[in-house]
Amino acid sequence: MLLLTLTMVPVAATAGSASAAVPTGRVMIPTLREWAVGTGVFAFGATSRIIVDTATQATGATFAADLLALTGRTIPVVTGATAQAGDIKLALGSADTQLGAEGYRLTVASSVTVDARTDAGAFYGTRSLLQLIKQSNSIPAGTGRDWPTKPERGLMVDNGRKFFTAQWLRNHVKDLAYLKLNHFHLHFSDNLGFRVESSSHPEIVSAQRLTKQELADLIALAAQYHVTIVPEIDFPGHMDTILAAHPELKLVSSSGVVDNGFIDLAKDASYTLMRDLITEYLPLFPGPFWHLGADEYVGNYAAYPQLLTYARAHYGASATAKDTYYGFINWANDIVRAAGKTTRMWNDGLKSGDGTVNPAANIVVDYWYDYGLTPQQLVNQGHQVMNSSWTPTYYVLGGAKPDVTYLYESWTPDTFQGGTTITDPTRNSGAAMHVWCDNPNAETEDQVAGGIRDALRGLAQQTWGSPKAVSTYAAFQPIIATIGRAPGYSTGGLPGNLALGRPTTASSTETAAFPAGYATDGDTGTRWSSLYTNTEWLQVDLGSAQNIGRVILRWEAAYGRAYQIQTSPDGTTWTTIYSTTTGDGGTDDLTGLTGTGRYVRMQGVARATSWGYSLYELEAYAGATGPADLARGKPATASSTETVNFPAPYAVDGDAATRWSSLYSDPQWLRIDLGAGYTISRVKLVWENAYGRAYQVQTSPDGTTWTTIYSTTTGDGGTDDLTGLTGTGRYLRVYGTVRGTGYGYSLWSVEAYA
Repeated sequence: MLLLTLTMVPVAATAGSASAAVPTGRVMIPTLREWAVGTGVFAFGATSRIIVDTATQATGATFAADLLALTGRTIPVVTGATAQAGDIKLALGSADTQLGAEGYRLTVASSVTVDARTDAGAFYGTRSLLQLIKQSNSIPAGTGRDWPTKPERGLMVDNGRKFFTAQWLRNHVKDLAYLKLNHFHLHFSDNLGFRVESSSHPEIVSAQRLTKQELADLIALAAQYHVTIVPEIDFPGHMDTILAAHPELKLVSSSGVVDNGFIDLAKDASYTLMRDLITEYLPLFPGPFWHLGADEYVGNYAAYPQLLTYARAHYGASATAKDTYYGFINWANDIVRAAGKTTRMWNDGLKSGDGTVNPAANIVVDYWYDYGLTPQQLVNQGHQVMNSSWTPTYYVLGGAKPDVTYLYESWTPDTFQGGTTITDPTRNSGAAMHVWCDNPNAETEDQVAGGIRDALRGLAQQTWGSPKAVSTYAAFQPIIATIGRAPGYSTGGLPGNLALGRPTTASSTETAAFPAGYATDGDTGTRWSSLYTNTEWLQVDLGSAQNIGRVILRWEAAYGRAYQIQTSPDGTTWTTIYSTTTGDGGTDDLTGLTGTGRYVRMQGVARATSWGYSLYELEAYAGATGPADLARGKPATASSTETVNFPAPYAVDGDAATRWSSLYSDPQWLRIDLGAGYTISRVKLVWENAYGRAYQVQTSPDGTTWTTIYSTTTGDGGTDDLTGLTGTGRYLRVYGTVRGTGYGYSLWSVEAYA
């Protein structure tokens, strides 16, 4: 055991402290609350093990899977062993009450020990270790303690107006956990969609929706990563999609104006419909919350006399029309409470003096705008609140975006919209980032992921509440780039990308929001952008000399008209291996290159726009063409096609916007003639919403006799990246036996690699 020489970092660092609690020479998001510097280092390597007890076995297994994704190493998980040099031990039973439910003690010497009071605390200790090991296999010795300020820290996504795929949601479960965020609020319904499969009312469900199996898989993953899913079906407003199938329940004014989004709370059938949906979905979510929505309902109650009539019949002669709304909230809350859960709602409908019915004090109120009651008034009425304030937590597609500088430098989770505060901060559970899809086509889901990435990291630091590493957001951005995405976050690109995650520099950056490292982080939602001059460059250190045969440039709108691809042994002397003066943006897939070097560079010569150069990704591959997709452009046939618009060849044409779709029956198959015999080690399937629940991947020498090289009965759609396969054949077939939806099988693409 190494002797530790301890130098304590003050616990009560100021909000702008530049002496954050982190191991020497490392960065973290969020930082530790305390760190005492020791002597020596911990070395993570080939002999490292994860030592667990019975209570930490599941967290140990998750940690091992994440280490495999991060490092490529399979780390054994051993129960009850004595930790040796290079090992990481997870232990429960700490007597330190200050750690609370999510805190942990981190001791780094020749081995590492994460000691916590709960499994959640041990899990968050592993998140810190993942960030540290991402930076280096060695961690400077020391001892730290860590715990959060706020119990709820997270993200809300409007999956009602815009459909976010199951894979996108899974990615963000892992990314939230990586940042020690634990709250994932999913807004499943709104005016443009109802995005969850329904057995009680299938007529209201949008074509693009999550199946219940996809939902169950997401919930299971979230539980594994200590993320609470908070479901929301928005009542009694924003119900356009639901009411389109039930027009008789739409609220109609005294002048005959029909509101397509408001349900008529004066009709008994309205309550039957809403009860059906609440009781159908409540049991699916094991978490403690159900979000009712209850926002932006009627503004002028005088226009709807039926609501006043209903209120006086149910709540007394002095009741107001608004009491029908307040009574509805309590009615729904009773259903939720009977199921053992807590109701949440938005704040804007809760006002003073407009009714005689008081919404139950046991409802948590998410405070998003300074309408009606203030946060303190809500607390005075007995409510717990959450800070969901527009500024700075709202990310609106086609609209407002978070002020990330204000969020990181000045805002705190206890500063509500309008600058108000509450006297007892413990009555504020925390804060979340909010993605609202008012204009759903304004951004792709990848662009949304890139757009919220940095804001989430600022929110993570602020809600965890530990001393900041740096005082300015500009200085925080390089830390964001270093920490990157969570291990296992599924990104684009081909296998064997030599540039992925490698040190990247540039001649300039447009702003600190677009650093060089974003062009090699594997995330097509983030990008590097240069200043607005012609001779800008982006350079990647591959770590050792490599033979470069293929480079892929994924341009943003600001692309290079003329540019060169160059290699160098030392970063000083450059050889041009590709040159063009007719670049047209989009994706430049440059194959057949011949170059050798430790460094590869995109050297700009002439911009195509008045802006600079901007790259979502620069990828580099060895060999004449890099890893080749053996299925690309090869003859493809299928058992059936839904219509002539979705033929089999569309699954192998390399166009992400075209697809093959089958008829609505089982079984169905897609067959590809690779043209010659190949050994197949990887197949990548990108499903449309109509996916295979049970399917097989098969190979054949002749297209007649088939060998199964992969089989599943639990497919969940999205992207299935199947690695480690062993199969040989000229023909490849995806053979579906059980559909995941009422539709057929539909594949955007099938890729195959040797």
